[in-house]
Amino acid sequence: MKKILPLLAAVLIMPAFASDFPAGSPQFGTSYETALATAKKEGKPIILVFSATWCPPCQSMKKSVYPSAEVKPLHDKFVWAYLDVDDAANAKVAEKFGVNGIPHIQFLNSGGKDVDKVVGGVPSAEFAATLTSVLKKAK
Repeated sequence: MKKILPLLAAVLIMPAFASDFPAGSPQFGTSYETALATAKKEGKPIILVFSATWCPPCQSMKKSVYPSAEVKPLHDKFVWAYLDVDDAANAKVAEKFGVNGIPHIQFLNSGGKDVDKVVGGVPSAEFAATLTSVLKKAK
């Protein structure tokens, strides 16, 4: 019983902290529709991050990849949206992009057309290289 209580407490507390982003993270929205409208207005490509609080690779990317020194120079070149797959409001958009595993990171041009995707956790340098490639493809 002594081992179960700390585990139960961690499970209940984790979702409260999992939505928090570390300092230096990009500005994430939480709505696909808002991301589309912002991208059209600002002429920027979109990054849709499909994730969940219980997904270790998702949380690792949140904590170390998105705020990394390699990715940080690219933050302002995109509209970022963090979409929790456990939120029913994101079910249709997850289905639209064929999300079967997470993290699933979908890249769209400013008009909302599919450009590329990454499924699974990747290191910072690889993610930054993908972002640079997406910028070229999205034009």
